Amino acid sequence: MKRQPKHLSGVRPRRRQCGLSMIELMVAMTIGAVLLFGATQVYVNSQKSYGVNETVARLQENARYAMSILEPDIRMSGYWGLLKVDAVVGQTAQTLPPGAVAAGPDANYCGNNFAIDVSTSIQGDNDGYVLSATRTGNCDALPDITTGVAWATTPVTTADTLTIRRASTVALALPGGGVANQLQICSSRVAAVLVSDGSGCGAAVPPAVQLANLIVNAYYIDQNSTQQAGLPSLRRKTLTSAGGKVVFRDQEVMAGVEDMQVQFGIDPTGVTGVAQRYVDPNAVPALSQVVAVRIWLLVRGDQPETGFTDNNIYQYGNRLQATGVTGNLNSAAGAGMAYQPSSNANAAFNGPQHVRRILISRTIQIRNALGT
Repeated sequence: MKRQPKHLSGVRPRRRQCGLSMIELMVAMTIGAVLLFGATQVYVNSQKSYGVNETVARLQENARYAMSILEPDIRMSGYWGLLKVDAVVGQTAQTLPPGAVAAGPDANYCGNNFAIDVSTSIQGDNDGYVLSATRTGNCDALPDITTGVAWATTPVTTADTLTIRRASTVALALPGGGVANQLQICSSRVAAVLVSDGSGCGAAVPPAVQLANLIVNAYYIDQNSTQQAGLPSLRRKTLTSAGGKVVFRDQEVMAGVEDMQVQFGIDPTGVTGVAQRYVDPNAVPALSQVVAVRIWLLVRGDQPETGFTDNNIYQYGNRLQATGVTGNLNSAAGAGMAYQPSSNANAAFNGPQHVRRILISRTIQIRNALGT
């Protein structure tokens, strides 16, 4: 057997180790960077989509809630308990001095007989905030029903208002049930009377009569909310009793409602109960019966979104692009114009341009309209 020759030094030589070349290392780093960038983009886009979906879902939830408050109130307007027609004893028109059943100043802050003009079960203002020709400044500084702090009403200039008058659907216990300084309606099949002295329906017992509280809600859009200054909200002036008096209080329904537009479906004959056409609240012809209400709510987010600008042109109600386009709902000149938030002069990040919106609409049939 041959013997392997030894190295002269007596040490076997090491084999040469081969590693990555600079080019191979650069290629590997580039591929890794591309994969990392792609994964990061997927994550960022996923987070952005999640944020958008979350915002839209929240807007939809807010809009549904606001509509869930408005719809039953509108549907039951003109409901006076057991009496079908609105010939309620004790009612007084808004054109007359305050009626005896609610003569106190607190009950008339929003207008003479604003609480007891039940012959007008539904009314509204088109592109404005009036409520009543005799509304006083006290109506715009009513205490908030939750906090008790005076609310400084700052209405959105071109939004509509909607006032509903009706009896509560919750019948009070009889005999008794009467509450002093609370407007209530005692009704039978042939007559009804407004009371506020606590007498209720006297000694009468059901089912011949029914006693219920009177409900009056005047809905409007405010430029602010209790949640955040500068965030618009749907609010209402609501009839209640406090401090031993018939009073109105202010109440927030939903923050983020930016605009409300209303149209009334009318029956010109006043007998069929079928809406022949829809008109603005101030354009109901004499002798026509309001049998339905079509309502639009524009709901916006409470926080701006980075990189988002709302370029949509919103057309609804009497807001028509043919009339023009406005970027400011608080400009009287923008009444009746389509709304494009991106054209608002305020381009700041927290301005109206950079929040997301949804528009919802519903047509509500009035159950107690004559002829239905």
